[in-house]
Order: sequence, then C-alpha cells, then structure tokens
Amino acid sequence: MKTRIILLTLVFCLSAVVASFASDANVGSWKLNDAKSKIPDGVGKNTSVVYTVEGDNLKCVVDGMDGKGQATHNEWTGKLDGKDYEITGDPISNSRAIKMLGKDSYKLTNKKDGKTTITGTIVTSADGKMRTLKTTSTDDKGKKVTATFVYDKQ
Repeated sequence: MKTRIILLTLVFCLSAVVASFASDANVGSWKLNDAKSKIPDGVGKNTSVVYTVEGDNLKCVVDGMDGKGQATHNEWTGKLDGKDYEITGDPISNSRAIKMLGKDSYKLTNKKDGKTTITGTIVTSADGKMRTLKTTSTDDKGKKVTATFVYDKQ
C-alpha cells in the first residue's frame, strides 16, 4: 500500500512538472524573423532556437552565426530558476541563467567564467506565435550594444 501511494505521488509530481513546461509558450521551435529584428552590424544572431522538455529541465538548442558570419551552435539545459547552468558550444559564454518573470516573460543572463557577457529579456506574445529577445552586451571596444531579435514559432 505504501509503495502504491509513493508511486502515485511521484507520478502526480512528475505530471505537474511536465504540464507546467508544456504550458510554457517558449517550448517549441523558433525561427529568426530578420525583417522584424533590429540587429546591429557585427552582432551574432541565433537563426534557430528550439526549446524542449527534458525531465524537469528545459533544453535549448541554438543555431546561428557569429558577428563575422561563421556558423554557431550551442546548447543549454536547465531550469527557469535564475541559477547558472552550463552552455556548451558558445565561445563568449559558458553559463546561462533564465528566470521566469511572468507567464510569458523571462530574464536571461549569460556569463563567461562568472562575468556577465549578455543580459536580456524574452517575451512571448499572448497568442504564442512570436517571441522577442532584447539583449544588452559589450563589444570588444567596451561599447554597450543592444539588439532586438524577433522569432516566429514554427
């Protein structure tokens, strides 16, 4: 009987976690809409972003190009709790923290060896068809750079 109760409790908790991610409009495939985006020259861009649920984590796979037009690919797996989780494949950041601010808005912080490299906000439209990422970073000359990336759900 105890085993059955424990098993049912575990199934219920896991279902609640999966349901919370499933209702997250950020989950899915996104493609950059260059026409709606405002990306300064020399700033890299993520052309494809895919969020999937992996257990109680989100996995984010990103493809794009750096500021010189070279192909890029990075991956991040973590929670939306504002804590740093490792990024693989990103030459300017080795950790990312995403914190849920509201139903469809998030705060993003990328770091390299503990130093912040990019901050931003992610907002998903009410209908779940568009996602806007606004970032602030510092270029190699120490100048503050802002960019707006608009993505369409695929």
